[in-house]
Amino acid sequence: MRSTTNQVPSHRKDHLVNTYTYPLPLRWSDADTYGHVNNSLFLTYLEEARTRMFQDLLPPDEAGRRQHAFVVSQSLVDYRVPLTYREEPVDVEVWVLRCRGARLELGYAIRDSACTYAEAVTKLAAYDLDTGRPRRISPAELKFFSRYTES
Repeated sequence: MRSTTNQVPSHRKDHLVNTYTYPLPLRWSDADTYGHVNNSLFLTYLEEARTRMFQDLLPPDEAGRRQHAFVVSQSLVDYRVPLTYREEPVDVEVWVLRCRGARLELGYAIRDSACTYAEAVTKLAAYDLDTGRPRRISPAELKFFSRYTES
């Protein structure tokens, strides 16, 4: 099973999933005194990849972006292996688990060719910041997200 309410899905290569992959450069300041990236920063990594993915989706003007926003309602991270600081970027893969009504659920893997450091799920709500209310995901958004679903 790819996802349940309380479980992070396993990112298995035997599933045919179109992912958005962001090569995230690690910052020296992300590491603690042992050279490990602090786990709290993994949420920032997810946000950075998601924001890059959404760049092609969001309207170019501020008013349009405010009316077609997405807000995070829940994040769940399963830390697999400590990520040690290094010069090479780490890939943050993002894919769509569910997209329906006003709800969007994204799956993530933070990995490189040798290891998966973390897997995560973020639940988002389509939101109109001007009205302060949830909104339905638009047909154009549904089409965009369909690129990153299981095939």
